[in-house]
Amino acid sequence: QLQVVESGGGWVQPGESRRLSCTASASSLEPYAVSWFRQAPGEERVPLACISANAGSTNYAEFLRRRFTISRDNAQNTVYLQLNSLRPEDTAVYYCAAELTSGCTLVTSRMDYWGQGTQVTVSS
Repeated sequence: QLQVVESGGGWVQPGESRRLSCTASASSLEPYAVSWFRQAPGEERVPLACISANAGSTNYAEFLRRRFTISRDNAQNTVYLQLNSLRPEDTAVYYCAAELTSGCTLVTSRMDYWGQGTQVTVSS
C-alpha cells in the first residue's frame, strides 16, 4: 500500500518561495499520477496542480496563474511543488495525493492515497 508524506512547509514572508515535497514509501510512486491540493481554515480543499505518472503532462488550477510549478523525480520517489511569489492568501495546509492512473485529473474523489499535509504560513 502506497504511503505519501509531505514536507517543506513552514513560515515564509510574502513574496518568498518555498518548495514542498511529496515522498512515497512502501511502494513506488512511478505508476501514479500525483496532485497537490490545499485547504485553508474554514474552507474546502482546493486542487492546485497535478502531474502524470510519466511526467509527460501537467495541469494547473487557473487561479494560480502559474505561480506554482509541479515536477517529479521518480528515481527519488518524490513529487515537488514549487511555490513562488507567495501571498498571505496562500496560507493553508498543503496535501499531496496519488491516483493509480497514467494521466492526472485534479478530482478529489478520484485520489487513492493522501498524505497528512504540511502547513504553509505566509505572513510578514
